Order: sequence, then C-alpha cells, then structure tokens
Amino acid sequence: MTTTSPVPPLLGDERGVYRVHIVGNCGSGKSTVATQLAVFLGVPYICLDALFWKPGWEKETNSQFRVNVEKALEAAPNGWVVDGNYGRRIGTIVEESATDVIWLDPPLVLYFPRIVLRTFRRLLGREAPCSPGCPERFQEVFFSRESMILWCLTHHGLVRRREGARMAQIGFGIGVNVEGQKMRRFGGWGEALRSWLRDVQAMVQSR
Repeated sequence: MTTTSPVPPLLGDERGVYRVHIVGNCGSGKSTVATQLAVFLGVPYICLDALFWKPGWEKETNSQFRVNVEKALEAAPNGWVVDGNYGRRIGTIVEESATDVIWLDPPLVLYFPRIVLRTFRRLLGREAPCSPGCPERFQEVFFSRESMILWCLTHHGLVRRREGARMAQIGFGIGVNVEGQKMRRFGGWGEALRSWLRDVQAMVQSR
C-alpha cells in the first residue's frame, strides 16, 4: 500500500526558500494577496509597478526596468513575493526565478467594483498610488485609454487567455512541462483563495 504526501500550499525550493510571483488582471487583488503573503513568509514584497513607474507617470525604459527588477530579486536571497504582469517588457526573469506562480482569476463582476472604489479612493488621496509620485488624475481616469478602469475591462479576457496558456505549460499537476509545474489558479468568489492563505499561514507556523 502506498501513501502520498499532502501537497503543500507553496512548493519553495530545496532550501525551503519561497519566491512567489502573483499575476492577474489589474484590480484582481494581486497587491493585497502579495502583501499578506510576504508578511506570512517574512520576505520582501516587490511591486513591479513601483519599479516601472517614475514620478509623474513617467515610464522606465525596458532595459533599466529589467535592471531594477534583477537588483530587487538579487537583494532578497531568502525569498520574495512579486506582483505584476510585465512579461512583454522584462521577459520571464521573474517567472523563471519563482518557485511558485499564483494566478488570481476572480470573476470580473467581483473585482471590477473593487478597482472602481480603489480608483476613487486614490483620486481623493485616501489610498496610496501604485507608485510614489503617481497620483490618479481625473482626466486620466475617465478620458484616457490608459485608464485603469478601462484597462481592467478590456484586458480581462486577454489576461485569461495569456495565463491560461501558461497554466497549460506550467500548471501544477496539469502542465505539459512536468519539471516546471509551479503555477496555481484561484478563481471563484474568494473562498478557495482564503483557504489557501490560511494553509500557507499554517505551513509557516508549523516550521
């Protein structure tokens, strides 16, 4: 008779170090989950938005952005939690370094109201911007193609297709890249995600 070990909520590496990449559409809860996870694990939280956007909403060059990200990862040898989707600008350096990739994929009807509320809170100065020196402005929010509200709507399906393709490659237990299976998806209304976070916390406390 054979027994199987329970699957841990995070894989980590052979040294017990966790490098976690959180992906998903804007407003899907990446920064909230990443911050909480970093606290549980006792590792730095690295926000890609903060490394890309310079004050005044000036974009970092792709080459310098990549350097910024590499330095941030190298500065955290004992693990990190990164959130953000910048593969087109920096390639796969975060994914390749990660021991775990977590895809947040809630229904649009659940998280769209959250991003609208967050945007208004930022407009009113009641919530910090995504990067220092980059406050939300009324004109950009409502009359720009760069609006995060518009971006959320137009990229919901795109992100699902992109991350779904990655799941097919590196999805835990399902990916064709058997050696690289490290990605998990959390959809639905949040209970599975909350349960997983509790499992992560319990895992850390038992170490």
